[in-house]
This record gives sequence, C-alpha cells and structure tokens, in this order.
Amino acid sequence: MNSHYVLFRTPLNSQPYPTANAGQELLSDLRSGQRIGSHASKRFWANSLGGVILGFVWMGAVVPLAMGSHKGSEEHHVVSDTGTEQSVGHAIAGAPFQVYLSEGVGPDKEGTPVQAKGDAALRTVVKAFNYMMEHRTEYIRFDEALTKDALQKVIIEPKVVNRDGKEFLLLVARTAQPNRVNLLISASALEEKGYLNDPDQLVPVLAREFQWVVSKSDTTPKRQAKVLPSDFKRAPIKTNHEIAKMSGEEREHLLQELFRTYLTTIDRYRSLEGQSYYETGSTTRISPAQPDSTTKLYDIRVREALQKIVREPYFQEQTPKAVRSLLNGKVWNVAFADIPDRDWATRTRVVPKEQSIIVGEQDNTIQPAMVLINIHRSASPDDPFFAETNGLPMGALPAEILARVIAREIQDNITEKSMRGHVAQDELSAPQ
Repeated sequence: MNSHYVLFRTPLNSQPYPTANAGQELLSDLRSGQRIGSHASKRFWANSLGGVILGFVWMGAVVPLAMGSHKGSEEHHVVSDTGTEQSVGHAIAGAPFQVYLSEGVGPDKEGTPVQAKGDAALRTVVKAFNYMMEHRTEYIRFDEALTKDALQKVIIEPKVVNRDGKEFLLLVARTAQPNRVNLLISASALEEKGYLNDPDQLVPVLAREFQWVVSKSDTTPKRQAKVLPSDFKRAPIKTNHEIAKMSGEEREHLLQELFRTYLTTIDRYRSLEGQSYYETGSTTRISPAQPDSTTKLYDIRVREALQKIVREPYFQEQTPKAVRSLLNGKVWNVAFADIPDRDWATRTRVVPKEQSIIVGEQDNTIQPAMVLINIHRSASPDDPFFAETNGLPMGALPAEILARVIAREIQDNITEKSMRGHVAQDELSAPQ
C-alpha cells in the first residue's frame, strides 16, 4: 500500500525509537530458581509498573519500534538529526513502498551543499531500488518482503545512530502497523562508505538488509527449543587467573567436566533430523544412514572444535577470551541448526544483566551465553573468519577451522553483548 502523505507524530530528533521486547529465549533454557536475590524481584515489579505506564504513553504517541539490523545482535534506539519527515514520497516503479527524504537532509542556512548531498542520496537509493525491482527474482529476501508487503516506507535520514552514538548505514524499524517495518538509511554513511552516486555498489548491501526486513516484520510466535537441564551448583567454574595457569590438557579435562554439568552442544530446533550432511572439505551432501546420523555427526564436530579451542596454544594466544568464556561459566550452549531463512553463519546470545544467575561453589554471578551455528550456511565476506572458510558451509568445515570460527564469534561478541544486556532476536524465522 503506497503512503503518499504520511508524517511521524513526533519529530524524529525529539526522542529515540524504543526497543521492542526481544523475549528471553535463552533464559527459558535455564532453571527459573536461579534468579538473583529478593531485590531483583522487587525491581522486577517496579519495572513492570513503570513499563505499563510507559506502554500507555507509547500507545498514545504511536512511536515506531526500532530493531538493530547489523551483526544480528544489537538493538538500537534511533536518534535522528532531523525535524519531521517530508510528506511527499518518491515512488519506485512497481513497488508497494516509497522513499522519503527527511527535512534534515534538505537545504541548510548557508546554501545548497546539504541539499545536493540529500538529492544525491535520494537518487542513489531510488536507482538502487529500481534496479532491484527489475531483477526482483534474483533477490530472494527482497522478493519475499514485497510479496508480504512488509516494508511500509524507506526514509533517508542525515544520520542513523544508536543510543551509544554509533552510526549505522541501515536500520530496520518496526511501525505501529503489525507486520510492517520501515527501512532507515543514513545519508552521511552513504557518503562515508562510498555508495553516494554509486547505486550498483549499494544494491547488494540493500539486498542483504532485507533478511532483517522479513525477520522484524514477522511477529508470529515461534516455538521454544528444549535443552537438557543444567547442574548449576556443581559446575566447576574457574577464574580467569586459574585458567591462564592451566595446561592445554588440564583445560580440556575441565571442559569435559563442564559437558557433564551445564555446557551443552545441541541441534537447537531438531532441524537436522533426517537431513543430509556435508562431507568435510566439500560441498557434497551425503544422505544419513539413520534419521539422527546428521545430528550426531555435527555434534561430534562441534565438541571436537571446542576441545581444540581450550587445548591448543593458538587459541590461547589469538582468541584468549574464547578460551576463558568456555571455561569460566559464560558460555552455556554451543548449538547448531539448519535455519535456511537466516543469512548469517554464527550468532551469540546473552541474557540481560538483570536476569543473571548464580553458579558454581563460589556463587559467581554470570549472564549465560549461547553460540549458535547456522550449520548449512557459508560465511559472509564481512565475517572475520570468511577467508579461512574458503566458501564452505559451516557443516563442511574440518574441526580445526570450525574451532576458529566459533572462537572468533565468542572473542568478538560475548563481552559487547553482555554489557548491552539483551537477547538478540535474529532467530525469528527458525524452523517451525
């Protein structure tokens, strides 16, 4: 449905988009009795009351909800440099959405340079979308978003930044309309990254973003996965100092103890039952001898990879945070699944700080994390481990390379997500 004359009810620079409730998927895998203290319960009820009041305020303002769309992990409050969005949209031939240019991208007090940049950004984005419409079937996520009418509008802002002031090129923002989202584009980031006046280079970036358009517009409840119960108190948690003093063999022995208490490797959605598997080092798929053969094979490879991470000197030198996180109680699940609707290869999820749990004889307070491997996906060019995978799917990687992939994912993401204290919501299209 085209929207020719639509204005936000509040100026885009007056307040950020509130973050949508991401759900506590990982926390549901843990025992509910391990929450922290009575003060946490009091804070919960206080926050709940405040949340109800804020909810009514939000409903009156009809402010869109923004979800981060990069690295599959961050939720962003959008802060705009602009006033209100211009009311006249720019049509894309055959598309159900239009492109809007925020007023802040228009002329400034000094003259026309800002106007010229705004016009260039608009021309670039419109040309890129026109090309994608002409080749619609080549871009699966884009075609799916069009079919579902998931994209309400595209808005070019001077900047799109999160609550920490970090700027992003693209951001998917939920709207007041169910199953519809907006796509925000930063004009300054277009120029900085060299996409201004170069729609051909922008096209693949836009196309990849539509995996998030499809995901964030889908509000259908998804089933929860079942995992094995964990024995928190007996978990042999070690301090970082103790881990640094251990030999490779000692660290591997400790890992085996953790496998017997709380650390699990699982087919997260039982999505691999009866499926064929990849032969190591090849793109050839092999039919399983038994329905659970593929799951067992990948479970063996993942566990072997984890053993390499904690044992071999390379990881202690190159990715020490990954070694520590596997042994000090931070990582609780290394899961694998076949999720064809997601275009990422690996993801890390960490529960919020206020829902931390107490574990080990020393009563350590931690935010449990899960590393998820999309086992039949290949790495993207912007993944730090892309060069090492040689274009192979995760399930075709030998254990030593899979170990580097998992270690790099933990090394790069676990601390950042713990500090932000939220669960990522990029698994919305998991198998039903």
